[in-house]
Amino acid sequence: MNSIGIIGAGNIGCAFATALARNDIRATLSNSRGPESLRDVVASLGPSIEAGTRQKAASKNIVFGAVNWSKLPASLKGLPDFGGRIVIDANNPIEAPLFKPAELGGRLSTEVFADLVPGAKVVKAFNHLPPELLSSDPRSEGGRRVLFYSGDDARSKSAIGALIERLGFAGYDLGRISMGGLLAQFTGGPLPALNLLRFNQLG
Repeated sequence: MNSIGIIGAGNIGCAFATALARNDIRATLSNSRGPESLRDVVASLGPSIEAGTRQKAASKNIVFGAVNWSKLPASLKGLPDFGGRIVIDANNPIEAPLFKPAELGGRLSTEVFADLVPGAKVVKAFNHLPPELLSSDPRSEGGRRVLFYSGDDARSKSAIGALIERLGFAGYDLGRISMGGLLAQFTGGPLPALNLLRFNQLG
């Protein structure tokens, strides 16, 4: 398994870390306040999750980004070029408490995100389910909860698809960012917040 770093220890970042921990997958969790502030969080998640700096998390083979939209530039500022490594965009261009969509200038949110992670192979994933579903058992009613993903690099998408399957979810490839990013973006896309299950074909 590739090493995994998480930038952002809010609801989505911690939900992703919980899913990893449930499957004994090692990862480094980081935030803007430093590793010491995450001591209790990682203790509750289990031994496969450690606290680290943003720089350490960003050095991993797969980097998961989930930060409040307005804080994204600061959270990614000063990090070195990603050099072809995979960065998962799990963000949505909206924030509580008002949930007012950010002004994107006609671009997709993943296109804006990609500008903040130079050299990265960006895959859009893990953004369309609420945290409580992302962190819970994906197996339900005899099926597996669906997770959508999209990206412009086939090998990177394949790696994230394999990770999604290892976590117990049913991955569904939406194609390139221009299509999949549009479908899964919140707000505007039709797929966010849909709790879908995939069942094995009968007979």
